[in-house]
Parts: sequence; structure tokens; C-alpha cells
Amino acid sequence: MTVKQPFETVVASHGAVVLRVCRAVLGPVDADDAWSETFLSAMKAYPELPADANLEAWLVTIAHRKAIDVLRAQGRRPIPAGDLPETTQASGAEHDDDLTDALGRLPGRQKQAVAYHYLAGLPYADVAAILGGSADAARRAAADGIAALRRTYPGFATRKAAAGKAAARKEEVR
Repeated sequence: MTVKQPFETVVASHGAVVLRVCRAVLGPVDADDAWSETFLSAMKAYPELPADANLEAWLVTIAHRKAIDVLRAQGRRPIPAGDLPETTQASGAEHDDDLTDALGRLPGRQKQAVAYHYLAGLPYADVAAILGGSADAARRAAADGIAALRRTYPGFATRKAAAGKAAARKEEVR
């Protein structure tokens, strides 16, 4: 029999993944609110969740729904006139403005598939369950999103070159 973890442990274990997904789908401004809303909803539903449930997929599903709610609400808000105030980041927070911009230019389904598979680490079957459709469709959307990022994200070539150099050094050591 599987014993459930305390909810605090669930938040500590999966909080960073949920925040990365929220940032990828919504951007840095609305991500914190969606993260909070995700865990408030999860806390209410956690007692009824089966002990053997995939917690990460469950939390990403909730985050996906909260992100949809935020996007719908944004569509109903008036567009502000004038300059917006500068946003501040929490100290130590991982954030890459170029990557956020590149993700923001992807179509919604591709952006979500990339976030859920590559940032949250969910298998394509779970991504398909969240987005609706088949695992093959989720794989295709993620592949198309990554291909678009390779073309548009300025840091991709730099990161790819650094990874290649690290692999070459590792090979030399052998």
C-alpha cells in the first residue's frame, strides 16, 4: 500500500517544475499567481487523490487549467495606455528574457507541449492527456516548437556549442 506524502513535501518536490511551466506558458508577470492558484487548488483536492497518482502530471494539469484561466482573463482586460512599470525578479530566480520572448512567439499548443515535456519532464502521453489529442500529436507539437526555438532563440546556438564542447572534453577524458 502506497502512503501519501504530506502536502508540504509535494510542494517542495514539484514547486519548481510547476513554476517553470507557468513561466513558459504565461510569462514572468502572471506565473507567480498561476503557481499559487495551482497549489491552492491542489491542496483542496489532495486528500481525495489516489496515493498512487502521478503527482507531477496532476499538478501540471492543474497549472495548465489555471494558465488557461489567466489567458482568458487577459483577453477580457483593457489594454493599458502609457508606460508600464518595470517588473522585478525574485533574487536567485532563473529567468532568460530571450527564451521567454521566443516561447511567447510560439503558437499556444506548441508552447504548452514544449513547457510540459521539456520543462516539466512529462512523457508525451501525459502531455496529450493535458492538451487533448494523441501522444503523437503532442510529440509533433513539441518537435515543431523546438524547431521554431532553434530558429528564433538567440541563445540556442551558444548553448548547443557549449554542450558540444563539454561532450568533446568528456570524450577526451576517456
